[in-house]
Amino acid sequence: MTNPSPIGYLVPEFPSQTHAFFWRELTAIEAAGVGVHIFSTRRPKRGSCPHAFAETAISRTTYLFPPNWGRVLVFLARKPVAVGKALKYIGGLKETPPHRRAMLTALIGSAAELVIACRAAGIEHVHIHSCANAAHLGALANILGGLRYSLTLHGDLQVYGSDHHAKMANASFVSSVTVPLQTTLKEKVNPDGHYPVIWMGVDTGRFVPNTTKRRSLQDGRFTAVSVARLNFTKGHHFFLQAMAKLRDEGLHIHYLIAGEGSQREVIEAEIVRLGLTEHVEMLGSVGEDQVLELLQSADMLALTSVFHGEAAPVAVMEAMSCALPPVCSIIGGTADMIEDGVDGYLVPQEDVSAIADATRKLVLDPVLRDAMGARARQTALRLFDHNTNAMALYNEIVAAGSR
Repeated sequence: MTNPSPIGYLVPEFPSQTHAFFWRELTAIEAAGVGVHIFSTRRPKRGSCPHAFAETAISRTTYLFPPNWGRVLVFLARKPVAVGKALKYIGGLKETPPHRRAMLTALIGSAAELVIACRAAGIEHVHIHSCANAAHLGALANILGGLRYSLTLHGDLQVYGSDHHAKMANASFVSSVTVPLQTTLKEKVNPDGHYPVIWMGVDTGRFVPNTTKRRSLQDGRFTAVSVARLNFTKGHHFFLQAMAKLRDEGLHIHYLIAGEGSQREVIEAEIVRLGLTEHVEMLGSVGEDQVLELLQSADMLALTSVFHGEAAPVAVMEAMSCALPPVCSIIGGTADMIEDGVDGYLVPQEDVSAIADATRKLVLDPVLRDAMGARARQTALRLFDHNTNAMALYNEIVAAGSR
């Protein structure tokens, strides 16, 4: 690649606990020789990111809120027509209530800050990993300074607010992390829009199988693991209920729960209610290194999520890359990731019996478990490699500049 143009890369409140895949993607683009300038909306709370890259990421990130108002006001004073268009954009957000439109005017300052920073760095395109208010920020930066922008949709459209037509009208492209999300964009935003499917990806060279660490091989104990925030939508309690059902059949499972969140006490109470205290460990927030250790030492991944917000769970990609068969709800794009009964199991949401049935098969048949894990690894290599997917994103950005 000869002297590629630098790009901007914007993630809201970066970095946090769930942002390891963003770091993988942007460093993969950099490894190809492309300069990547990191932007974010605001600085995250201290301790939000347990990963080893946290301090480096923070030191490299330009935070746009609050903006430098002295610099921004000078910039805006020179562009009265563009400011008028920005205000007209916000005023035209008919699906957004008036009080929220008023709040969005504060984004004009941050959008100006983004334009100023990009001009100083020679950046013509910013990719924004959000379709919420950060997408409005991209649209406003485009109005104020002609900055090209693109977006990634990571989950169900309704999770990201409203006025998606306005957010996306001038975007160079809107990538989606699953085929169902791509379909939603075509149906609800623009049937002729450019919506490439690009997985977030996993480092398949690092997340590798290590059967010598499997606990079932060391002490005969079957271990399941979940890596997810402690939220009702992640469905931990459904897997706990399936565990209790299997326990009553004489099958004992050790369950490691990695993650933190508002439902910790509720989950702990459910563990006590079901009499599973001796079989469950709550690990709290864990860094990427510990996630790898967990996946390499467990026998299956459990992700029994419900409702909206789940799209292409990175925890599933990481587990499959480690040859760990997942038992996963049919939600978001999981049906595109997992072939039921081949490289994992797909179960209906909230179906405790189906979760127990799938888990029982993995507990009782280690040959099946190993074969399924090997096929999961091949799926990860074929679909989820982060280098391949990162370059797919960069190639879309390059193509946008030539259109």
